[in-house]
Amino acid sequence: MAPYEAFDDGVEVHGRTIITVVDDALARFSEAYRETAYDALADHGIEDPSPDEWYPQQAWLDTFADLAAELEPHILDRVGEQIPDAAAWPTDVSSVEAGLQSIDDAYQRNHRGGDIGFYRFEAVADRSGRVTCRNPYPCPFDRGLIRATARRYAPVESFVFVEERGDRCRRDGDDTCVYRVSW
Repeated sequence: MAPYEAFDDGVEVHGRTIITVVDDALARFSEAYRETAYDALADHGIEDPSPDEWYPQQAWLDTFADLAAELEPHILDRVGEQIPDAAAWPTDVSSVEAGLQSIDDAYQRNHRGGDIGFYRFEAVADRSGRVTCRNPYPCPFDRGLIRATARRYAPVESFVFVEERGDRCRRDGDDTCVYRVSW
């Protein structure tokens, strides 16, 4: 499986998530990025998304692919970094470990309808862990999301480092990437 390819045709993304990414995360960079995203959404059948509706994940992934092509792939890393601040997030989080575990909770809340995938955190040492991402989102997006989540809950003096450490990757056709996180 490659990034930008839904695991299941029936998977949907909550409209609130789409609007949050476009209006809050992308608009933080520029109004032009926001407009580019809305144009790409419309090209894939999502015009004027409603926060109360659900939309095909494949259309949303196609929009991600368009953004990467038009605005450069690094924008997806930066968008991923915005998610913990822009999206509705679990409120009972008080540590890096709990924050990294909460990524899956937020993901499950905003996707439905079949095999949506997951994010799994496993502690491997003091102030270090592994996040396994089994989902169709691109690697740069997940890397930014993981880094921002760890930073959000890390002690002020911490330097957060995220490195892809798996044997295989979505870029190589796998449907899972593994990241080592230290703080």
